[in-house]
Amino acid sequence: MTSSAVSLPPLPRLPVAVPRSGVSTDARSALRQLVGDLDRAIALAFRDGADATALAQRRGESVTRIVAHVWMACLGEVNDAALFAIGGFGRGLLFPYSDIDLLALVQHADPSRLRALEQCFATFWDIGLKVGHAVRDPAQCKSLAAADASVFTSLLDARRLAGDPALDANLRAIVEAPDMWPPGAYLQARLAERNARHARYDDTAYNLEPNLKDGPGGLRMLDSLRWLGKRLAHAPDFPDMVTEGLLDPAECDTLLHAEATLRRYRFALHLEAGRPEERLLFDYQRALAARLGFEDEHEKNLGVEQFMQGYYRAASQVERLGMQIAERFVEMLEPPSEPQAVGEDFIRYGVRIAVRDPDLFTHRPAALVDIFIARLDQKGVIGFTADTMRRVHQATAAMGTQLADDRQVIASFLQLLRHGAPAVDALWRMNRHGLLAAILPAFGKVFGRMQYDLFHVYTVDEHTLRVLRNVARFADPATQAEFPLACEVWSTLPKPEILLLAALFHDIAKGRGGDHSVLGEEDARAFGKKLGLPDEDIERIAWLVRWHLLMSTTAQRQDITDPDVVHRFAELVGGRERLGQLYLLTIADIIGTSPRLWNAWKDRLLADLYTATRYALRRDAKPSSGAAARAQACREQAMAMLVAEGNDQTAVAQLWDSFPMVSFLRHRSEQIAWQTSQILHGQGKLPLIAVNPLSVRGGTELFVYAPDRDGLFANVTAMLDRLHFSVMEARVLSSPDGKAMDTFLLLEAETQKPASHERAEELQQRLHRALSQSAPIMPPRRSMSRHLKHFQMTPRIDFKQSDGRTQMALVCSDRPGLLAAVTQVMMACEVRVHDARIATFGERVEDFFQLTDRRNAPLSETQQQRLWQALRERIGPQSLSA
Repeated sequence: MTSSAVSLPPLPRLPVAVPRSGVSTDARSALRQLVGDLDRAIALAFRDGADATALAQRRGESVTRIVAHVWMACLGEVNDAALFAIGGFGRGLLFPYSDIDLLALVQHADPSRLRALEQCFATFWDIGLKVGHAVRDPAQCKSLAAADASVFTSLLDARRLAGDPALDANLRAIVEAPDMWPPGAYLQARLAERNARHARYDDTAYNLEPNLKDGPGGLRMLDSLRWLGKRLAHAPDFPDMVTEGLLDPAECDTLLHAEATLRRYRFALHLEAGRPEERLLFDYQRALAARLGFEDEHEKNLGVEQFMQGYYRAASQVERLGMQIAERFVEMLEPPSEPQAVGEDFIRYGVRIAVRDPDLFTHRPAALVDIFIARLDQKGVIGFTADTMRRVHQATAAMGTQLADDRQVIASFLQLLRHGAPAVDALWRMNRHGLLAAILPAFGKVFGRMQYDLFHVYTVDEHTLRVLRNVARFADPATQAEFPLACEVWSTLPKPEILLLAALFHDIAKGRGGDHSVLGEEDARAFGKKLGLPDEDIERIAWLVRWHLLMSTTAQRQDITDPDVVHRFAELVGGRERLGQLYLLTIADIIGTSPRLWNAWKDRLLADLYTATRYALRRDAKPSSGAAARAQACREQAMAMLVAEGNDQTAVAQLWDSFPMVSFLRHRSEQIAWQTSQILHGQGKLPLIAVNPLSVRGGTELFVYAPDRDGLFANVTAMLDRLHFSVMEARVLSSPDGKAMDTFLLLEAETQKPASHERAEELQQRLHRALSQSAPIMPPRRSMSRHLKHFQMTPRIDFKQSDGRTQMALVCSDRPGLLAAVTQVMMACEVRVHDARIATFGERVEDFFQLTDRRNAPLSETQQQRLWQALRERIGPQSLSA
């Protein structure tokens, strides 16, 4: 059944109120029943498919009648007081749990009048209307409106519900006064409020749990455009703005369609939450998707993802057009400027560019791209004129994906990309006009596509644009201190457009049901041919798209101190130029996925892999010297450092006799020197706990040197969990004389930063005290975050025998104290940990362990099965309810 075919609940029929008689207890009960019946009828009508806007209007009309009835019963016919609806209620809309904002305007606030008003507002609450109210006289309204643009804005929507009609003129006089927030001042106030509000939501409409009302591209932005239209152009709604030339009919239709989507989602959200919730929280997203009829297509296109894509597309359209319309208002108030020629096709008016020929884009579609190039080349230009902006939008909409097959358009697009880093700003702006999706139809398919997890914070299109912006940052000298190696690598790239195209295509195939890297590689090859690029450039772009995750997964999941790992990686990369491009794309991709994912540890990890691979490639990727030679080189470097610090060479050599040789293979020389120094200065006192707040590895390094015993690793991880440290890497070694030599690389759990000196000292003292006792350390019991509860999966546990040990790969959902829980299970199963690599991707954990039994033998099939079962019971989804 269509929404137009669903009948709306009837308006309430109320008896004529006896003026100033009050509302009896029985009448209040009847009104409360009426309000409840109304809300239930509206909810049922929505379930049956009624239009959300029509229902919000019907609820507004119904509540208006009820409010007017109660006012008459409490105050009667009055000549110097009136009740006004403001906010959304003033605009005639009430969603299921919207605030009912009221303004009582009184000429004289005498005690009897205030008592009657108090009775009136109390009655509203008694009958189930949750009202917010203010009582003011006209002078107070004028004073507050003059001081606060938000108060003034609330009066723009004021609608009298009951009381003295003469007071309408009082409010009109306030809002229409020439000196009350004149157009320029009001525009600046609204834009400042918008910017402050958007900053609270990371300045993007693409958050995982967006705010339908106040977030970028939300309903508040649409309201704000109407307020600006009313104040600046006497155009209070979008059709009026079309009449005034501020919008074209297609833009008006786009805004109204997006608004209908947002209102439908908001209506459903209120009903689902049972309260005035404006955020699309994970708690509601799946239920809302089902309520609104979205179904899973396949595992990479879930119903909830389709539902959220509907939101993101609507919000993005509102955000795009909202920003453009705001610029038009700004231009409308700017003084006229003298025209200056910009090539053959464009003219500059002050800080804006316009087209000479109004039909330029129709005659020469490539000019759609050329005008963005001209904007880049003209210093001081901030945008296009309102008319030109509209023509860009109209031409893009009219020609659509035909632009993708226009050779001149494609040639201009390549010319833009060859501007290098500055081209990214143009791509971002082209996306706002829908031009990027027209030239790259595959990009349009991922517009608004979310991935239902905690790892990918943004939609695919927003993530891609952020990756491009991150790439462009490497060309900015201002980022040299933050990304010294990346900036150095960028400066060596002969063709930056290759990296820009790889960034543009790296995720373009998501949501199709296959491997997005493989499918994206095919798209990249096809577009490279369309651009007319040389075969070797096409190959570079396609390879980067296909293997854009390679460097990240190698660094985080494998031991990059192992020359064989580096050698295999170098063989796959194949060349130093490709290595540099992959290194830059990897950094940009990680930061663009979520700012919280980037930290000093990953920075150091990727830099180490880049440096080691570059060295391997310089040696033609030949395997490095044998283990003995590498260990000897590490010893010599570490000895030089220790002797330079004043340590006795003989004492160092004697101590190293008790070090396992693998220490010199698994640790850097700086780490060996630090650990040795700590042991020598410890003078034989055990346990020795040493903490380096900022190690050469980019995190906080913890070194535990103590008599080896089963359960030591579990006790350490339990204490680290108690102290809120995240373990990024753990290496567990045993010396020939029975000492544990365990090394942990840590970051603060909350900030993902290395520990401060104070925190390092706290860690050293707490862990030393705990390990000096024989009692086991139990991890704390902490509740799981609201976010994580929605993303729990059955653990995947795989075993493989290698080099006399059992390798275990654990893929599971993250939760507080996960590593500590895993090590407790291992201890209970009599399993020893010899190495651990920890990687967390949003809500997904991918940990790798090297294990043996207590005789240091690989785990048998029976032991593996026992461990597998115990881990699933301890950390599987069912454990949450245990």
